[in-house]
Amino acid sequence: MPTLNQLIKGLRVSKRRWCKTPAFEGAPQRRGVCYKIAIVTPRKPNSARRKIAKVRLSANRRRVFANIPGQGHNLQEYSVVMVEGHGPKDLPGVNYALIRGLLDFVGKESFE
Repeated sequence: MPTLNQLIKGLRVSKRRWCKTPAFEGAPQRRGVCYKIAIVTPRKPNSARRKIAKVRLSANRRRVFANIPGQGHNLQEYSVVMVEGHGPKDLPGVNYALIRGLLDFVGKESFE
């Protein structure tokens, strides 16, 4: 409950919510085109070779880094993919992941 002096100073302003997926602009997923496939290493203490893709979203032309989940992939430049909003915690700057089995990104069963 605010005091009288607090009310005289001005209205209380609530904190703005921080969005984890600003490139989606409120959508749950977005379609995009891969234009770079790369291999990066995670930060300490983990050690691996993680596959990521740089994706240009079709709706708003924003460029994001997305994780390629699973073992093996068929992605190359100009593959059309669907991007969702979570990424690996040990790769800084990679806040998105690709969805397997949609568009040009095949699922695990058909890849083998």
